[in-house]
Amino acid sequence: MATSQPLAAQAGLAMLREGGSAVDAAVAAAVTLTQVQPGSNDIGGDLFALVWDGERLHGLNASGRAPAALTLDAMRAAGSAPSAALGGGQARAELAPPDRGWLPVTVPGAPAGWRDLHDRFGRLPFERLFADAVHYAEQGWTVSPTVAARWASSVELHRSLGHPECRAWADVFAPDGRAPRVGERFRNPGAGRALRLIGGSHADAFYHGEIAAALEAYAATTGGLLTAADLAAHTSTWVEPAAAAYRGHTVYELPPNGQGVAALQAFALLDGLAGHGLHEQIEAMKLGFADAHAYVADPDLAAVPDLLEPSYLAARRKLITGRAGDPAPGDPMRGGTVYLAAADADGMMVSLIQSTYMGFGSFVTLPGYGFSLQNRGAGFSLDPAHPNVAAPGKRPFHTIIPGFLFRDGEPVGPFGVMGGHMQPQGHLQLVLATVDGGLGPQEALTRPRWYWHAGRKVEVEPEFDPVLVEELRSRGHEVTVATDRSTFGMGQAIWRIPGGYVAGSEPRADGQAAAY
Repeated sequence: MATSQPLAAQAGLAMLREGGSAVDAAVAAAVTLTQVQPGSNDIGGDLFALVWDGERLHGLNASGRAPAALTLDAMRAAGSAPSAALGGGQARAELAPPDRGWLPVTVPGAPAGWRDLHDRFGRLPFERLFADAVHYAEQGWTVSPTVAARWASSVELHRSLGHPECRAWADVFAPDGRAPRVGERFRNPGAGRALRLIGGSHADAFYHGEIAAALEAYAATTGGLLTAADLAAHTSTWVEPAAAAYRGHTVYELPPNGQGVAALQAFALLDGLAGHGLHEQIEAMKLGFADAHAYVADPDLAAVPDLLEPSYLAARRKLITGRAGDPAPGDPMRGGTVYLAAADADGMMVSLIQSTYMGFGSFVTLPGYGFSLQNRGAGFSLDPAHPNVAAPGKRPFHTIIPGFLFRDGEPVGPFGVMGGHMQPQGHLQLVLATVDGGLGPQEALTRPRWYWHAGRKVEVEPEFDPVLVEELRSRGHEVTVATDRSTFGMGQAIWRIPGGYVAGSEPRADGQAAAY
């Protein structure tokens, strides 16, 4: 069991000790993370998962859709000035979507995701998986260092918000006018109430019962679009994972509406090169991002092209030269998150990620129930011609992606790196360290990272090899050494080995890899 917070790892381990499956452990850890890592995820967030059941790999997309009453005009009216590109180095001519308050709120998919995973792969009673989370919500838990630092930043941000629907956030998460400090005990009895209802009703209370009614009433009185009908209409989707080959291995990600295809495209581009170094890795990642941000959308409502088609990849690969580039998307039509990994003695392995997106999501918090709602609608485009344009009943572009690695057709194990734009880059770096570097999960996760956002700008961690930094600069990359490690993500991995597993949880988080 590997998670970004020790209490969650122990909650998952307890389920394994009781005879539960890896999915029972993963769900228990995920539910507990809503309490012990607030800001990164919550009951009002989304979830994606990959599950190896011993015979095949399953994918679950438990992301929610926009309210039926959402309009593009409303999003554009509340949008902000154009900003830097999400990727591909292209300036966005469109408005940036609103990212706080009711407008970016989409239907939370996490509670249904917990239920759906358990329905297919669980062994223990569903309600049992909530016990540790309820205990920490009602009795309290001691705040860990990384969580405390990010919480404090969110308090400062909240003070600048004028949305009336966000006022209740401070009552729950900053009752003394500040974030809890490291080592302080924090309680959230409202969340305990919500978790008891979700666990006891098999999530029905969230989508059809008491919580759904409370959400609709709060939205109606504070200007939100979310209704009980939106919640009742929500469904998760079981999907076929997407894959790319790399050096005798296969990397699996979930298909759109997530950005996993950006990582897969980078792997496929590099696999077709005779050899590659750090420069080529960054350039391949840029190409993957350029296409992902141009074409990824809800496949139910937009045509998503095959960005892994071999002839298209061959044409894109030719754009990788000896100099730093600033690639535009190709034309394939012609041709503030938590991650966890779990495994059990029977060979089941789980890669699960859930999030409210930006720190504390929308900051809309349901009074009496102690949880905040995600702001995934901020991932929509406001360009009417873009496939990811905001629309009612549509799932937005998602940053959160679980990964899974195979070698010669056999599962190696689950992995993930959280952190928005960093996630595909973290996947690439972790797998390359494993496949090319021969490192175990802990060593691969600890290795210093690079981060690219737009243009030719690359950030590296302070421990990064200075020889590699100078080589990148000689090729036209604008490299800076970062002091804030939050940019570089936080990850976990579990690899299967003869006789068992080996796990890692990196030092950039408060996490833990635990076993018995």
